[in-house]
Amino acid sequence: MNVSDFVKITKGGTIMKRFTTLFLLVGLTILSALPSFAAPTATDEFKLVEKVRKELVTLPFFSVFDNFSFDYKDGIVTLNGQVTRPTLKSDAERVVARVAGVEQVVNNIEVLPLSSFDDRIRLATYRAVYRQPGLDRLAFMANPPVRIIVKNGNVTLEGIVLNEGDRIRAFIAANGVPNVFSVTNNLRTEIAKK
Repeated sequence: MNVSDFVKITKGGTIMKRFTTLFLLVGLTILSALPSFAAPTATDEFKLVEKVRKELVTLPFFSVFDNFSFDYKDGIVTLNGQVTRPTLKSDAERVVARVAGVEQVVNNIEVLPLSSFDDRIRLATYRAVYRQPGLDRLAFMANPPVRIIVKNGNVTLEGIVLNEGDRIRAFIAANGVPNVFSVTNNLRTEIAKK
């Protein structure tokens, strides 16, 4: 290609069009590779909340006798609930603090008192609740949805069941356990989608 050909092509604009297109493609590629500095979207927050939930329910020693709940706002996770082991409280704080996007963890988890009396009630309540027709299928889940919290002889049922019938059945079963002083039914129902 000689100089006169270059001048002819430039006048026609072919090289300029190709250069402009190439410049735009390179610019867009660079911009798409840069991290986003915009505010987190609802999808990002949902993913973070799901990651925190997964970290909590997959903790070793997390059982049907423990209950976790948490709130997330502006990078701060507030842990709530009750656990039977003191180490589970510190483990929960540790794993949540490692989740990307969590800036601070406020640990309000209550460690339930050690009591052989409460331990007997826990086992009896577990058997009574999970032997109920309709609820027995839930006992085989890796993480059964009905949480049984026992403190000083008082039972609180937490979690989610399929319908109102399961909720009432669990409450009646827990009320029938000997030596239980009171039963609080905090079970929520999941509406089946058709």
